[in-house]
Amino acid sequence: MIGIAALWIGLLLLGGGIALDRVLSDAVTRNFDDGMSYVLTAMIASAEIGPDGEVLFNRPLADQRFLEPNSGLYYQISAPGREDWRSRSLWDRALKVDAGHRDREYHVYDSKQFPDEDLRVMERRVVLPGSNLRWMFMVAQARSGLDAQIETLRSTLVKSFALLGAGLIMMVVLQTFIGLLPLRRVRLEIVAMRAGSKSRVDAPMPTEVRPMVEELNALLAHNERQAEEARTHAGNLAHALKTPLTVIMNAATAQAADLADTVIREATTMRRQVDHHLARARAVGRRGSAQSRAEVWASLQAVERAVARLYPYVRIDMDGDKTAAVRVERQDLDELLGNLVENAAKYGGGSVFATVRRAGDMVDVLVEDDGRGIAEGDRERIFDRGVRLDSGKPGTGLGLAIVRYVAEIYGGTVTLEESEDLGGLLVRLSLPVAA
Repeated sequence: MIGIAALWIGLLLLGGGIALDRVLSDAVTRNFDDGMSYVLTAMIASAEIGPDGEVLFNRPLADQRFLEPNSGLYYQISAPGREDWRSRSLWDRALKVDAGHRDREYHVYDSKQFPDEDLRVMERRVVLPGSNLRWMFMVAQARSGLDAQIETLRSTLVKSFALLGAGLIMMVVLQTFIGLLPLRRVRLEIVAMRAGSKSRVDAPMPTEVRPMVEELNALLAHNERQAEEARTHAGNLAHALKTPLTVIMNAATAQAADLADTVIREATTMRRQVDHHLARARAVGRRGSAQSRAEVWASLQAVERAVARLYPYVRIDMDGDKTAAVRVERQDLDELLGNLVENAAKYGGGSVFATVRRAGDMVDVLVEDDGRGIAEGDRERIFDRGVRLDSGKPGTGLGLAIVRYVAEIYGGTVTLEESEDLGGLLVRLSLPVAA
């Protein structure tokens, strides 16, 4: 990460440095050209035609370098058929006239016409009063001064940007080191938890990582609850199987005459207990599945067909919203509705009515029967595992306990009421609606 940041900083500084170099170099060059333009304008303003048609200055040029040989500052005035008038600084040399420049505009360009000196040349053609000739006024200056200024500028830019880049990279390194300190502290806390000396990340953390630590602690608490639930379920299953196994062992030891019936009866009890705990484990494994989705009407129809085969004398009617869907796995929804409809068919008087309706962000499934109902004082107790109010019919008392447990895992509820239409029990199953 630091390497990528350093590379990105380097690229940005390089691009910015090149752009700034262009801007400043152009500014220095323009300033250099402005000085030459000032001299050329002064030459044209002070020039006049002499008695013999030659060019004369009515006042001397101020810069003394024009009088010093090879000083680096030169001028020359030329015209067709006339001898060039050159500054003393040119000595025995002459400036080459660009024949392509025939207009009266200023022209500036670089020239290498002197082997040992690069020049910057500015020229302009002028018609002076009293003459029909087009005179070429030229000013040339050595580029050494301009190049030295640009070289100094570039050296300063390189050093400044290098220092800036080093500072930025150091800041990135420092910021990364300081920014990752809380994560190093979290790592040490996790090491402590793995060693068994802690169960939570309880060290104070900065605001930036506090939400992550809170989520981590919540995940740890969730895992602990699941582990505790697993231990509890294992203990409950062992306890539930212990009694039937004891009965079978006693009957086998005593060589009871009804040993076969006892084994079948107790094995059925054990199978019910295993099915109960498997259903709870399966529901826990699907807990929190936001993608779970099941159509209520389709599940209710499948349950109706299955229960109708078991209780052919019972009439099962259905009504309500046929498009409602809940955030529950289809297999668990089938088990929930199957338990409720089967209980209504088993303990009712022969008529079962199921209704599906939306209630805000929940879907209610009402299962009513025409049986004796359940007294209000027993409605909460009936959800306890193993509790049965009608011992005259087969069962283990696990159905409603499973229904409530699975419904609560998915964020739903199960309540018992009195049916106003059929007079028996009304079971209201509420589950979260699916998007």
